[in-house]
Amino acid sequence: MSHSLLKKILLLIFLCLIPVFFSSPHIISKTAAMADSEFQPNIIVLNYHKIDNKNISLSVLPQDFDKQMAYLKNNDYHVITPDDLYENLEHNKELPANPVLITFDDGYKDNYVNAYPILKKYGFSATIFVITSFLDKYPNYLTWDQCKELKKHGFYIESHTVTHRSLTSLSNKQIESEIVNSKKALDERLQQDTHYFAYPTGTYNLYIAKMIKNAGYRAAFSIKYGNVTNDSNIFALERIPIFHTANTFKSFYRRLNYVPLFEKIGWMKN
Repeated sequence: MSHSLLKKILLLIFLCLIPVFFSSPHIISKTAAMADSEFQPNIIVLNYHKIDNKNISLSVLPQDFDKQMAYLKNNDYHVITPDDLYENLEHNKELPANPVLITFDDGYKDNYVNAYPILKKYGFSATIFVITSFLDKYPNYLTWDQCKELKKHGFYIESHTVTHRSLTSLSNKQIESEIVNSKKALDERLQQDTHYFAYPTGTYNLYIAKMIKNAGYRAAFSIKYGNVTNDSNIFALERIPIFHTANTFKSFYRRLNYVPLFEKIGWMKN
C-alpha cells in the first residue's frame, strides 16, 4: 500500500471519529499526546485583539477569555515568551511541553483592564504589540504607565509601528520611519531593547522583512494562519487568530487541537 493511500485511509478514519472527539475533549488530548511522541511539537502563537463585551469579531468576551485561559492551565499548556521562542528557533533552546505564546495586537486599553487580571489569575503573561503614537493619545488604547506596569509583571510590550499603516503601501522612507521610530519610542519610554514586531494588517514582503531585521528586531509576526515550526521564517512567524463567534470556545478548542494535529501528521501545511 502506498504512503499516500495510507494517509487518505487514516484521514477518512479520523474524520469519521470527529463526532466522538467533540463529545469527549479528553480523547482528542490523548490523540494529540500520541502524535507528540512521534513528531516534534509545534509552537502555538495565539493572536487576540480586544477582550471586551462588544459584539464584534475582534472582541472576545472576558468570560470566554477566562474559559480559554482556564483550559490552557488545566490541560498542561505552558505559556512561553518571545525570547523563549526566539532562542528555540535560533539556538535550539528546549521548550516545555505544549508551548503557547499569547499575543495581542494594537494595544487596546481592555488588554490592561480585562485581559491582564485574567492572565494574572492563571499565572500567565502575554506579548502586546502596540501602536506607539496611540499610547496616551486615544482613551481606548493603553497608556505608557499601563505599559510600564504590564512590563513589570512579565509582559512584553513590542512594536506594531507608529501609526498602524500597511507597510506595503508606504515608501521605503515611510517604512523605515514606522519601524525605527516605534522601536525608539519603546526603547526610551520602557527602558528596554525592543526585539519583536507585528505587521499591521499582516501585510509585508521579503524586502520589508529585511528592513525589520536591519532595524534591530529579532523576529516579526504575521497573521499567516498556522503554527511555528523549525521551517518558519523568523521574520514572518505564523499565528492562530482567536475571534468572537457564535460558539467562541468551540472555535478556540478546534484551532488549538485540530490544526496542530493535522500539521504534525502532514494533512495540513502552513
